[in-house]
This record gives sequence, structure tokens and C-alpha cells, in this order.
Amino acid sequence: MTVFQGLRVLDLSRVLAGPYCTSLLADLGADVVKVEPPAGDDARHLGPFRDGESVYFAQLNRGKRSIVLDLKNPDDHALLLRLAAQADVLVENYRPGVAERLGIDHATLAAVNPRLVYASISGFGQSGPMRAYPAYDLIVQAMSGLMAGTGTPDGPPTRVGESVGDLIAGLFASWAVGAALFDRERTGHGRHVDVAMLDSLVSLQVTAMSLLTATGGLPGRVGNRHPVSTPFDTYRTADGLLAVAVAGEGVFARFARLVGRPDLPADPRFHDDTARTRNRDEVRRITEEWSGGLTTEEALKLARAEGVPAAPIQDLAQAIDSEQIQQRGLVGEFDHPVLGRTPYLRQPAHFGALGQEADPDARTPDATAPSPALGAHTGQVVAEWLGANGA
Repeated sequence: MTVFQGLRVLDLSRVLAGPYCTSLLADLGADVVKVEPPAGDDARHLGPFRDGESVYFAQLNRGKRSIVLDLKNPDDHALLLRLAAQADVLVENYRPGVAERLGIDHATLAAVNPRLVYASISGFGQSGPMRAYPAYDLIVQAMSGLMAGTGTPDGPPTRVGESVGDLIAGLFASWAVGAALFDRERTGHGRHVDVAMLDSLVSLQVTAMSLLTATGGLPGRVGNRHPVSTPFDTYRTADGLLAVAVAGEGVFARFARLVGRPDLPADPRFHDDTARTRNRDEVRRITEEWSGGLTTEEALKLARAEGVPAAPIQDLAQAIDSEQIQQRGLVGEFDHPVLGRTPYLRQPAHFGALGQEADPDARTPDATAPSPALGAHTGQVVAEWLGANGA
């Protein structure tokens, strides 16, 4: 997809949040130039490795070009300012204050290029008493409320299995960059985008926030169940677990027929979500009385036939191998000089042509370039962006 074709992006970020943001831009056709220090992005040295190459770095930095600049070197600093004058977007995830010390902060670069969209991603944002504190995904998950609400009632607070603090911040940053570019079309001026990992995770907790507002309390750790709707949990089958999600009276009527209890909706204990959640132990007993005598696959087929949302528990390998994900084209591939043919996870949005529905089958074959070797494109980028003499 090439909706960002011609967009020039300077990527001064490293490891995860910033590179994830710019990978989404690159997937949509942007020319993303990764500006790395002489030692390279730290992610080049993070596993897992294959044949000495970081698979993590390769998948996250697909489709980008790399230049090496030592921003403490006056000549390299001057070169970055000239490149910034030609850029549409700059993304950085330094700790607040570092960009200013390096002389590449928003105020400095906006003076060079008033149309520049400058995106800063950090743990706690560019303001507030914690702005200068270091942060990793675990830290912001712990502080956001997300960890406190994740896990079983009798267990400890639990980190979500993926680094969602970084990834959600990167996702919000890519969205905000697109919004700022749209605004630039109307005003002619760029903007400073400030995205904090902590803010990003707090903003996701809409169900917990609604409960806090309505009741003054929080659901706490409720395992796999939903804090408001029931049955909305994983339930035992003859050979494993089945996820079942019922919210609202129409779906519950179908669920009641599914489990052979069409009388349930008329029972005051089960007449709405609130009552069912109050009597969730009895709902579980009824559900597992049905599901416990069936395999997961048998229960799944019956639930789908009745129109009740249900699913098996899949790991990532099973998910990406499923017919649904395969048909949606979520897994792409690129040719890497060391790793060979390498799969990666595409951005998930589909764009239809004018007057046509979005069609995942209409995707063109992968043209994504591999992740770049360190500094491989310095001369090329300077020539293309600044002219043959780099002036």
C-alpha cells in the first residue's frame, strides 16, 4: 500500500516504540531513513538471533534505509539539520531532555523546517514530574492500572504477555503523525506530537474507567472473565477450554438454547448482564455441564451454528497458520541477505480503491525491502535528499 508514497521520514528512534511507529509508516510507502549512531540501534544486539542476525530487529525495521550519524560530531549534526529541512516527519524516542542536549529538539528543527511533523515517544511524556524517568514496558504496565487488573483473583498482578506499552504508544504515534500531516495540508505548518507510553496504556482501560465512574470501584483481577457481562470467560471442555462471549439479551437467548436451557432468560437470576454476573458461579456450572461433555471442536461447531461467539485458545503459531489470518494476508515476507526469506506481521488495515470495497485479496505481492545493514544507505540518502554534492 502506497498512501504515504513520497513521504520522507527521519527515524531517530530505537528498540521498539519508535521503530514500530515508523514500520507502520514504511508499510504504507513512506521513505523511512533510520538515523543510527555508530554502534547502531540497540535492537540490532537483541535476540533472538539466527546466523548472527537479530530476527527481532529485521522484522521491526523492514522497508527502511539506514544512515550512520554521530550527532555529537559537528559535521554529522549539521548534516542531520540539512536532512531535517527536507523531511516531512521525524520520530524520536529519547528520554525527554536528550534531544535538546543534542541540538535536535523540536524547537531547533521547527526553525529549520516549519512544515516538519516532529513526534516524540517516551515513557512519561514531555511534561510532568516523571518526564525524565526511564521507562520500559514493565514499568508502565505496572503504573498504568493494567497490571493490577490482569491475572486471576487469587494470583499476583500479571504483565500482559506482549510489550503493549511500547507497541500501543507506537501505534498512537503513527495515528497522530497521520493526523498532524492532514492538519499540515490545511495550515501549512507542522506540529510537535507528544506520546507517552503511560498515557497510552491508561487510555485503553475504558471498561475499568466506566466501572470506576459508575460505582467508585474497580473490578480487580478477574482472570479471563468479563467484569460486567456473563457468561464471558473460558470454560472447561472434555479436552481443553472454550472461550465464550455473551453480552446482551439476544445473544443470551441463543446461548440458553445452545446449552439446552431455553428457560434461563425468564429466570430472574439470569434476566440481564448484571444479574448473570451476580450469579456467575451458577452460570459457569450450567455452561460446563454442557461443554464438559464435548470436545472443544464439537462445542465450537455447535456454538457457531447457534450464533454464539466462541473460540478455541490458540497460540501465535496457530493463529497465523489459520485460514482466517492467511486469507486476510496478515503475514508477509521479505528477502534478507542473511536470514533469507523472512516472514513479518503486516499492518492490519486494508484500503480499497476509490468506489471499491477494501479487498485483502487485492494485495500486490510483497515488495517490502529487508531491514537495512548499518549505514548502508548514507551516501544514497544524502544524494537523493540533498543533491549529488550533499549541499
